[in-house]
Amino acid sequence: MAEALKNVIAHSLECPVCLDTFTDPKILSCSHTYCKACLDNLLECHGSDQMLRCPVCRAETQIPNQEVSKLPASLALKSLIEDMNNQHKFCMNCKSDDKPQAVVYCQDCGKYLCITCHNAHSLWQDFISHEVLAMSEIESGKVSVRRYRKCKKHPKEDEECFCSECRRFACFRCVVMEHTKEGHQVIEAAVYESSHMKSIEDLKSKADNKRSCFQKYVDFIDEQKEHVSKVQKQCTDDINKAFEESVRQLTKKKEILIGEVKGRTEGVQKELNEMKKSAEEHITHLTIIADVVTNKTKVPSDMDALAAHDTLCQDLQEALKQEDPDYKQPMQSSKKGKSVSFKRNVGMDEIALGTIVNGVVKNIALPTKNSMSTMVSTPDGRMAVGCSTGGVEIFSADGELQQTFLKRVKIRGVGFLSNDRYVILDDFNNITLYTLEYTKLNVKFKTLSHDECEFADLTVDSNDQIYVRYSNWKVQKIQVFSPAGGKAIREIPYDGFIPGQITSNNDHLITASWDTIRLIDKQGVVKYELAKLGDNLSHAVSQGNTILIATVKHDAALVSIDEYTNELKHVQSIVIDYDIEKPERGWYYLQQYRSGEIALCTPDRLYIFH
Repeated sequence: MAEALKNVIAHSLECPVCLDTFTDPKILSCSHTYCKACLDNLLECHGSDQMLRCPVCRAETQIPNQEVSKLPASLALKSLIEDMNNQHKFCMNCKSDDKPQAVVYCQDCGKYLCITCHNAHSLWQDFISHEVLAMSEIESGKVSVRRYRKCKKHPKEDEECFCSECRRFACFRCVVMEHTKEGHQVIEAAVYESSHMKSIEDLKSKADNKRSCFQKYVDFIDEQKEHVSKVQKQCTDDINKAFEESVRQLTKKKEILIGEVKGRTEGVQKELNEMKKSAEEHITHLTIIADVVTNKTKVPSDMDALAAHDTLCQDLQEALKQEDPDYKQPMQSSKKGKSVSFKRNVGMDEIALGTIVNGVVKNIALPTKNSMSTMVSTPDGRMAVGCSTGGVEIFSADGELQQTFLKRVKIRGVGFLSNDRYVILDDFNNITLYTLEYTKLNVKFKTLSHDECEFADLTVDSNDQIYVRYSNWKVQKIQVFSPAGGKAIREIPYDGFIPGQITSNNDHLITASWDTIRLIDKQGVVKYELAKLGDNLSHAVSQGNTILIATVKHDAALVSIDEYTNELKHVQSIVIDYDIEKPERGWYYLQQYRSGEIALCTPDRLYIFH
């Protein structure tokens, strides 16, 4: 009976949140008690709020200046915990009244044992595999004793059942007497514990995924900040160089210009910092509450602990409902900073350094004239231009040609699989896979030959399915291939139009048919359509999950770029009637770098808009 009473007392000394013995217990206004560290974590989840909601009864307690340490301490609990920790444990196996002091605790038997009983216990064949803990490790806090739930009404009975309706554990006698009415659902305690741990693991997994999602968002913001910082540094360097070549009287003008650069870029940095701070606060919120809830070593057993964990689980589920971050906002903010540049005054009578301007455009001549056949952004944030005369050329967001590979392969389409393999469609409609080191892989695909269809294009979706578009007067369809090779796993027909380009966008495909953009589902049904008669249209999926469309007036050599929703509704104009060098043939591709720059490629040149 005494031992059962000790178990009840020890159980009452456990914090309902962390399920460990109280550490620095603090009392809320509702009289419920928790560890100070647990209350600090719960308060941090509420941000700047000074009201703390009790996880058990949900009553609110005001925390002045968010200092949990100022809450009243439970001195009686602290004293009782110290007394319990200082008490010697006696052997529970010896029958004499004068029991010797215990030296070990058997987790499987649930008993403290003296040295004599321990020696006998270790010789029993059935008990060799039992987990035995030394008292020195228990008292030092290195290990914790597994507690056995005993019924408060029937101390000799184990709580082997759980009532889902009452949300409490019960012994068999309590089940018979109190939990047989309609609505009470009684299951084995072990079954509940297993189910509870599975649901906790599911919540933990979802929290990890959501946290990873926001971490990617934070990383993206850092990337945008870095680009803006590079622009600020470049502008400052250009200004300094011009200043060094000028006279001392230009010092004042120099400082004015640098201040203007800072004024245009620091506001963007501030916006990005605020977005980053908000995302990091959500990551912290998810981390703290998920770690508090997902205690893998213990399962809440009494009503307070169960109520606390039910509340915390609900809080975590509410946090998981927050929408995934919108990359469009930091991208739009960074565009304002990245568009800043310094234009130096050259050959002017007036002594001046120059001016700060916006809207930088890079104009890069392709190495091979009239050769561009396709363009696609790479997984590492660069741009790949495929050439019909042979080779894939890789350009940075600054317009630098960084490498050329597969020079002997006449390129018709390029794609990238999630495992960093290249997908190449050549001039004979053959699909070939290559590694990052450009090693050709032995995977064969059964495509239509060049004789069956002269015109083809290729794209890869997020599930690594490969789409090959065929279009001429006798063949009009899209074949879908697995990266494992072989025959097409299915075909998508399209009637009434012949697409010149094809791109994957989530659950849809985007096709361009000279003067018309169409969104079709993966069964070939047209969902949305946009037509601009007389103009060449090219398309790209932007970072903000919208669609960028370039309108090219070929004869006038003018290009405009607009942003549309996924329903092809106009959002904004980005570029209006920009002069380009007129190419020999009207073939254009539009893509977007991961860093936000927009790339328009003609058969001869690559234009990069910031």
